[in-house]
Amino acid sequence: MNVVRDAMVPDPRRLPSDASAQAAGELLQKPDVRAVYVTTGELLVGVVTRNTLVREVVARGRDPRETQLGDIAERPHLTIGPDVPLDDAFQFLELEDAERVPVVDEGDRLVGVLSRSVLQRRLAEDEEPADDLDMPPDLPPAA
Repeated sequence: MNVVRDAMVPDPRRLPSDASAQAAGELLQKPDVRAVYVTTGELLVGVVTRNTLVREVVARGRDPRETQLGDIAERPHLTIGPDVPLDDAFQFLELEDAERVPVVDEGDRLVGVLSRSVLQRRLAEDEEPADDLDMPPDLPPAA
């Protein structure tokens, strides 16, 4: 049986809770980084996004070099365990309308991130190939 551990990104972008908001901003400048996971040791403390930085640092006039991520990180609304079956994980992400969710073990240790788009590709790869009978007939070339 395929489980979340098999489809998750195993090393998400993370920074320690005492890192600065500026450090998170530098990571979030990259187009492929949408969130930075904030940890104390390996324990998930929260998530910082571009919106978090704007709301908690820029709009409040805080110094990004002095503002620690532990002070502004948002506790994730959703998490998922690494041993959840992939079909259940997909239903969970669809039901919650979540694009990605942190994967944590029983001790809240961040072990990865599950992305809905990666999960969709993984489930599509695992589907049985269609029988030849299900394939449309070959059509002659257009004139």
